[in-house]
Amino acid sequence: MPHTRTPVITGWFTGEGDGFRLLGTRCSSCASVFFPREDVHCRNPHCAGGTLEETPLSRTGRVWSYTDTRYRPPSPYVSDTELPWEPYALIAVELAAERIVVLGQAVPGITVADLAVGMEVEAVEGVLHGVGETETTATWNWRPTRATS
Repeated sequence: MPHTRTPVITGWFTGEGDGFRLLGTRCSSCASVFFPREDVHCRNPHCAGGTLEETPLSRTGRVWSYTDTRYRPPSPYVSDTELPWEPYALIAVELAAERIVVLGQAVPGITVADLAVGMEVEAVEGVLHGVGETETTATWNWRPTRATS
C-alpha cells in the first residue's frame, strides 16, 4: 500500500531530502520576506505594496532562541489525547539572508541540552503525527548541522 504524506499546511514547504525547503513570500516592491507566507498584501507598514512572489527560504540558519514544551498545548493544536505527552524542543531560527526568525520543533531526540544560541541548524522534513504505517502529516523540523560558529 502506498504511503501518503500530507503537509500540515499546504504551501509552507516543498521537496524531500536535500531538496526540502520552507516556502515564504517576498514583496516585489520592498523585498520583505514573510513566513508564514503572505498571499494577500505586504505586511511591511512602510511599503505601498507589491506583488507577493513565492520564494524558497534558506535551508540553514542560526539558533536565535529555544525552549522546551512540558505540557500539551490547547486546541487548535492537534494531538492524540489517548497517548502520553512527549515534550519536545522548540527552536526560533534566524535566517540571515531573509532577515526573519522562523519557529519550529527540533528533530526528535534533540533536547534543550543539545542546543546553544548561535548554533547552526537546518530545516528538514518532519512528521507531526502518523496514522498507522500508510499516512503521515508532514511538517518541518530543525536539526543541528554540527558546524561550529
